[in-house]
Amino acid sequence: MTWFMGAVVVVVAAAGLLRWRRPAWYWLTFGVFVASVRVLVRYASVMDACGLTVPPSRWRLALARVANRPVPESRVPRILRLRPTRTGLVLRLKLRPGQDAFDVAAATDRLRHSFAMYGVTSREVRSGVVEVRMTGYDVLKQVQMPAKTDTRPMRVPVALREDGSVHYRDYRAVPHGLTLGATESGKSVYQRNLVAGLAPMDVALVGIDCKQGVELFPLARRFSALADNPDTALELLEALVSHMEEVYQLIRAEQRISVAVPDAEIAADIWDLPDNIRPVPVVVLVDEVAELALFASKEEEKRRDRIITALVRLAQLGRAAGIYLEICGQRFGSELGKGITMLRAQLTGRTAHRVNDETSANMAFGDISPDAVLAAIQIPAETRGIAIAGDSTGGWHRIRAPHTSLRQAVNTCNKYADRTPEVPALAPFRPAAAALPSARGPLSKTAPATA
Repeated sequence: MTWFMGAVVVVVAAAGLLRWRRPAWYWLTFGVFVASVRVLVRYASVMDACGLTVPPSRWRLALARVANRPVPESRVPRILRLRPTRTGLVLRLKLRPGQDAFDVAAATDRLRHSFAMYGVTSREVRSGVVEVRMTGYDVLKQVQMPAKTDTRPMRVPVALREDGSVHYRDYRAVPHGLTLGATESGKSVYQRNLVAGLAPMDVALVGIDCKQGVELFPLARRFSALADNPDTALELLEALVSHMEEVYQLIRAEQRISVAVPDAEIAADIWDLPDNIRPVPVVVLVDEVAELALFASKEEEKRRDRIITALVRLAQLGRAAGIYLEICGQRFGSELGKGITMLRAQLTGRTAHRVNDETSANMAFGDISPDAVLAAIQIPAETRGIAIAGDSTGGWHRIRAPHTSLRQAVNTCNKYADRTPEVPALAPFRPAAAALPSARGPLSKTAPATA
């Protein structure tokens, strides 16, 4: 008996230590079993307390009266599946007649308290079926991306959502994006994860970094074109517009519209072209958009108007030509001048880290969801990397990218430097990078001593 009690004490102490120091390990060893039992035992009472039940049907009441039996109880949503994950539980429910997915969404906070989980979110899978995703611990406190992700061409896993799922940046589904964040908010880390995820793919990276290149130029070996000042940025953007027009001429030449050609084979963008003639897709990363929109003289104002016009044209027409925009900045508001709101309207994907003013949050999510605006301005300063991600559908998520140092991003870009494509229109803007040092030779030479 003494040995048994000692073993129990050791197990309880180990569970408490894991829950404190390694919550992910605790969940996989102890938490998933305890939470599953808790959900199954409390399910009926919790659904009733949260108002997620429906009264018995008329035929059941009539049958009870005829058989002289007690009145049947209210019915709860039927559990279709309970699936444990590495971060929590996924509960799939079949709603009863008269229930709505909004009822479950409105009760998620009460479900979180009742099931003693860290977070609860819900989404409608199909008509009458709702998926409730519960997390057992704070997955955003120390982000650990899963070993296997659903990576596809032009689809990059960049962050982890608060419900434990992976947040992807899918350029074919959401061509253009806007990323906002104040200083020390984690915006640069998010951008590094994006570049590191795109580096192994067949894509041309184009960077515009008007902070004299301190953010993007260390990654130059994987970039097909870079600009570090507004003048060069204007030339680069106009070269991209010319490249876009050439791609459209190629698509027109290969459409092959005739009665004998099936609808699915008529080319409307670069992804409908054969592999041997398909132009390489281009991702344009603008590190600080405000530097492109500010001006202090008439000449700079003319340059600014041409830059914004080129960006708007790329945002409106670039998707079919395989040109995708990733606009980043600390501040994004209508005071940056004409054309900014028109550009914002074309940026479907929105990501906002901690911002210093409500106006920037409104520019990101004001036309999408007021709840996302409120969530963005409530991000505390000490939680670097936390961001709100949304799109034009109105849905939004709280995400956090795994910490990637500049050295890690540089190593990734150097590793895949041979995948940097040669785009003739961008050749004048190709960064000149020195050869990588040999692993066998010394990294530096000492100058000979002189008398």
